Amino acid sequence: MTSGGTDLLVVGGGPAGLATAIRARLAGLRTVVIDRSHPPIDKACGEGLMPDAVARLREIGVEPRGLPFRGIRYFDGEVVAEGVFPHGGGLGVRRTELHAALVRRAEEAEVDLRWGVKAEGLGPAGVETGQGIFGARWIAGADGLRSRVRQWAGLAAREGPVRRFGVRRHFAMAPWSDFVEVYWGPACEAYVTPVSGGEVGVAMLWGEAKAGFDDLLERIPALRARVAAAPAASRDRGAGPLHQRARRVVRGNLALVGDAAGYLDAITGEGLAVALHESAALIAAVLAGDLGRYAAAHRRINRLPNTMTSLVLALERRPRLRARAVRALAAEPALFSRLLGIHARTLPPRRLGVDGALRLAWRLVAT
Repeated sequence: MTSGGTDLLVVGGGPAGLATAIRARLAGLRTVVIDRSHPPIDKACGEGLMPDAVARLREIGVEPRGLPFRGIRYFDGEVVAEGVFPHGGGLGVRRTELHAALVRRAEEAEVDLRWGVKAEGLGPAGVETGQGIFGARWIAGADGLRSRVRQWAGLAAREGPVRRFGVRRHFAMAPWSDFVEVYWGPACEAYVTPVSGGEVGVAMLWGEAKAGFDDLLERIPALRARVAAAPAASRDRGAGPLHQRARRVVRGNLALVGDAAGYLDAITGEGLAVALHESAALIAAVLAGDLGRYAAAHRRINRLPNTMTSLVLALERRPRLRARAVRALAAEPALFSRLLGIHARTLPPRRLGVDGALRLAWRLVAT
């Protein structure tokens, strides 16, 4: 079969693909989504939506059930730094709940959802599948971290030199905090997100050879003690290597969006927010008939997040410098909150100010 008359074909029915499809339908575009899986689709992730991600979801009529959180709390040994989002909070949401909410909204918007359809290649007429060729005026590759569309389109670059991985587990217990908590351990980090009144998600990131969730948890005694009595509420899910690169995000009538467009690391927790900004930029470019606009917007959208991620990754590799940074943020909670606002796109970067940058630098030296 061939899907004739389609304006936009989205390959991949995860959050990035569904958000792109919903925006397309709201703009009046005939849109088809294909995915080899069936909803709800789960994935290893931290499950904490930054404030701007919550806002972008509301723009397209998606409000998943979850648990609000006020900010970020860092733990490095005995040192604790706490920052509060300046404008609005984040939302802890189980990935399956987020996906179900996006599917419901896509159905309301009359997106043509084709579940159980596996993309098998790109041809001159469109995307080849076991159920025929799906053609469209525009194609969006939104098939995730290990994107096959990126490979088929000749847009994949060599993997990044640093290989890092993630694994996630939920615990059946009441959240003890209305913050996302980040625990730094030896060669790993743990991200604790309250996702409901009776469930907490813990995502581990690390950058070495094979390791299991329990092995990583042993490296963070304070967190291990917190969850010791709680039963697991989900099976472990892993992801990686995290650093995936694309040479470009556009080729002809095809564009990559979300993790398929390249991914640096999950260490700053803004992957979904970036994907939602990209989806809006992609549909604006499609409506203008110029995917070059999307390529330029993609660079702008990712510039600040990639800078922040690179800085935090540098701290991850230098425990002494990281300890100094956490102590500096602990001593300047208002400055930490300002940085969170910039990170979450609710404050412009200029709000850090020369005085803020100088104070942070002084704290790094003084501590």
